Amino acid sequence: MQDPAFAPVEFQKVLLCQSVSGPQNKGRPRPRAGHAGSCSSCGGGGAAAMAPGAVPVPVLLALLAAAARPAAAWDLWALRCGFSADCECGFRPDLRGLEFDLATSLVGQPLVRQEVMKGVKGFLENQNPVKPLVMSFHGSTGTGKTYVSSMVIRYLFQGGLQSPYVHHFSPIVHFPHAEQIEQYKESLKRWIQGNLTNCGRSAFLFDEMDKMHPGLIDVIIPFLGPSWVVYGTNYRKAIFIFISNAGGEQINEVTLALWRDRKDREEISLQDLEPAISKAVFENPQSGFWKSGIINEHLIDFVVPFLPLKHHHVKQCVVSELIQQGLEVRPGVVQEVANSIPYFPEEEKLFSSTGCKTVASRISFFL
Repeated sequence: MQDPAFAPVEFQKVLLCQSVSGPQNKGRPRPRAGHAGSCSSCGGGGAAAMAPGAVPVPVLLALLAAAARPAAAWDLWALRCGFSADCECGFRPDLRGLEFDLATSLVGQPLVRQEVMKGVKGFLENQNPVKPLVMSFHGSTGTGKTYVSSMVIRYLFQGGLQSPYVHHFSPIVHFPHAEQIEQYKESLKRWIQGNLTNCGRSAFLFDEMDKMHPGLIDVIIPFLGPSWVVYGTNYRKAIFIFISNAGGEQINEVTLALWRDRKDREEISLQDLEPAISKAVFENPQSGFWKSGIINEHLIDFVVPFLPLKHHHVKQCVVSELIQQGLEVRPGVVQEVANSIPYFPEEEKLFSSTGCKTVASRISFFL
């Protein structure tokens, strides 16, 4: 799901909505950033009449007047929503479902399953996390990065990627022009700030981090670290996922070198890959993380490497795709589709050059 273009007026709507979300208005729909004129509810049904202890009308009017100003540190209703169980905002974690799906439908990535479950479980077991969960997925195309990020969201938020509390950013769509980076910084900060004010239990996915303008992502640093409140919002229950092809080539090279040293692919550990990922992603001037404070301040909790897929992994992808399309699984078709995909290195042909990315588009040619 791609969020609409940033607009300051949308951010103002979020603050306006928060300002009128006191007990007397609990259950009334509230606008959310990025959806002009639309609203979402952050709690159960409420009474139409003013309840005891409700905020008087003059106070509400004062709050409405102040709502147009961003980031009021004393925004009491933002704090209430951030710390209260009333504002879980469609957050319905299903850890068993996530673990099962990672084990059965994610092809050839045991290290990914291990790291993702460790991160999500640890985060959810802590009722009062000290910081948001921040994960960064790295690997070459077709290895499952987008698939896993979507799966994580699907098992955590009601509605999955369509949830109004899940926000997806693409540098090509949202930040296309390098000369406008300062404007993008302000828009991105206001977008995240506004949506965390609306719901502290939100998720933010940043796709194609390798195409992000260096320096842009650092504007979200205040939302990633260990603190109680930023801009009047409790953000420690949020989830941030970065997705990048950067480091994919180096992961492939390390995997191949270890294979030649007779170390099986399934035996590769995170420690085997971390140096190569660090050099390719965090020290690369073309990377969105280049010289980033996110790296210098160690704000990423889990760096998750996606290994290249072998021939038998691709065959599993073909079988899965045939079933998904409601087609008969014929061994001959499975073999032909898997054989049609390019592999590297040239002599051994061990690993798929495109992972499983082109499997779906190739099947029709072999039926």
